[in-house]
Amino acid sequence: MSPQNLNPQETSASPLDNVRVVLVNTSHPGNIGAVARAMKNMCLSQLYLVEPQRYPHDEAIWRAASAGDILESAIVCETLADAIAGCQLVIGTSARERTVPWPMLDPRNCMERAYQEAAVDHQVAVVFGREDRGLTNEELQRCNLHVHIPANPDYSSLNIAMAVQVLSYELRMAHLSGELSSNDMAEWDVPVAGADDLDRYLVHLEETLREINFLRPEAPKKLMTRLRRLYQRTRLDEMEVNILRGILTSTQYWVRKAKMKDDDGSNGA
Repeated sequence: MSPQNLNPQETSASPLDNVRVVLVNTSHPGNIGAVARAMKNMCLSQLYLVEPQRYPHDEAIWRAASAGDILESAIVCETLADAIAGCQLVIGTSARERTVPWPMLDPRNCMERAYQEAAVDHQVAVVFGREDRGLTNEELQRCNLHVHIPANPDYSSLNIAMAVQVLSYELRMAHLSGELSSNDMAEWDVPVAGADDLDRYLVHLEETLREINFLRPEAPKKLMTRLRRLYQRTRLDEMEVNILRGILTSTQYWVRKAKMKDDDGSNGA
């Protein structure tokens, strides 16, 4: 490419550097290589692999063609939680409706949203599931948003590299447009909480709800799923998470103190 054809945005640090592609439990190493190639085509560079079944592998290198650098810098993780740690926006790819619906966007609108966040230095993860069955419900519940590629309903199955190519292209087009719509958290006074911070809060919340006897066997089904959806949709900042966890800690303190008092009274009787 001649210098005069270079987009000015390519010469400096790009918001695309804040976007990571996460592949969960990929079974075929060739697909990993093909994903690396799709990413490099669209100027993405961060590849995270969660428990790949066969990697490293020669076929991954062969399928990557000239995108071997993407594979060399790929980060292999044991869990999805590790792969999305520190991300303020997590997007899961979904091919079917769920019992508890989640915010669902089409590729163009979703990647425009992702780019807006990346442009204000938020870390963004786009998560892709297994070749044969995608992401589990539990994995999808770790995501703020879901994206669905509206393929032919009579033949909707996409190879994982194809799916990565579609979403990477939409990210690239958002980047080249040079226009950012308003982001209501761009000038926020405190950083948006990362996925790991929110997950720790949700674990703390469930623990507290059990201690106060709110979360019981007879409680509505999928109660924690709906609470997770609420907080994923709300986009808490780091201070808000700390405040909420402080409330939970105080609640636990008084509940435990009351239980100790009751136990002492029972022993005395």
